[in-house]
Amino acid sequence: MDMGSGYRDAAPMISRRRFLQSAVWAGGAITTGIGSWVIRPEWASAAGPIKVGIATDLTGAAGYAGNADANVAKMVVKDINNAGGILGRPVELFIEDTASNESIAVGNVRKLVQRDKVDVVLGGITSSMRNAIKDVIVTRGKTLYIYPQQYEGRECTSYIFCTGPTPAQQCDDLIPWLIKNGGKRFALPSANYVWPHATNEYVRKIIEKNGGEVIFEEYYPPDQVEYSATVNKIMTNNVDVVFNTVIPPGVGPFFKQLYEAGFGKRGGRLSCIYYDEGALAINAAHEIEGLATCLDYFRVLTKEDPVSARIQAEYDREFPGGALFAAGSAATGMYRGLKLWEAAVKEAGKLDRDAVAGALDHAKIAEGPGGPAEMVSGKHHCKMKMYTAVAKEGNYEIVGRSEGLVDPKAC
Repeated sequence: MDMGSGYRDAAPMISRRRFLQSAVWAGGAITTGIGSWVIRPEWASAAGPIKVGIATDLTGAAGYAGNADANVAKMVVKDINNAGGILGRPVELFIEDTASNESIAVGNVRKLVQRDKVDVVLGGITSSMRNAIKDVIVTRGKTLYIYPQQYEGRECTSYIFCTGPTPAQQCDDLIPWLIKNGGKRFALPSANYVWPHATNEYVRKIIEKNGGEVIFEEYYPPDQVEYSATVNKIMTNNVDVVFNTVIPPGVGPFFKQLYEAGFGKRGGRLSCIYYDEGALAINAAHEIEGLATCLDYFRVLTKEDPVSARIQAEYDREFPGGALFAAGSAATGMYRGLKLWEAAVKEAGKLDRDAVAGALDHAKIAEGPGGPAEMVSGKHHCKMKMYTAVAKEGNYEIVGRSEGLVDPKAC
């Protein structure tokens, strides 16, 4: 299937016409690309499917993350339908490619709202993508929007809910750890768009509050791949910690050039808060050995948490050899967002945007990847558990964890 253009996913969904057809549908099963689920008799009298729209980067520089998010949506919607749907109705999934390109994304997302008339939209990887599509969804489309990615934490718009970590959740514990286990002299090399700018503003405050200093803070075009001047500045200024917000496609060449200059050998510490298991594959393991990050989930948690183990195993079974289920790609935020939305719709008892938003404002889930989660009432952001981890021989080792659910300190 060509996912370069927007598509209506055939896996777990049925049309109004199809599920109202003969008793063959009522008693049988439909085989999809990710398994089979029973078409329930009670759906024959339902008002029609509840429509969920996914807008994510299936192609382009962030495609590795967007495909993981789309896979999670398929998995969760399949599970919801296998359990009877929501409010006695099946859930129908629509997926559009935002293609890592804001101008393409706007037109494709408009299809979800105007053509498909979805009841909610989830998705967006970068903050620039969120800013490009949110007006189409929320203001013009009068539709609920859930943004699942870790980001800079300043989205306080009505009808937008954020289910990924904020800078406070990622950095309040990570920065002191970096100072203790790296040093006080920080460099902030960054891609030139809203997320790095806003994140660095917060990070600088935490660095200085904990006795560190920012040696330099620079911004580059997101597609820049040559960093010799930056690497030279890091080495000649004896930087201890490189707190990176350069993104693909530039991050791989940057880390490689930094390694070849001897930054790690002299004891320098890399840190990148969007780096998950999927991102580890961008470079050879030895080039990023010791990289520190802080996210809401790491695969190693499956060894201690049965819920994380079950979710991870289901994903691996449904999507073997493809995009990884990992936190930095927003896969965990997508899972969390869909389950919180499901809980909100059930509480509201209807799909009216105001009613669902009111219920989502205080929605909770007892189980999820990495632990439970809950929306902070009035803040449109989510409390969750957080974990600090270090790259070791191509995997992550957890070196710190929150005691409970961490407040996003947003809005």
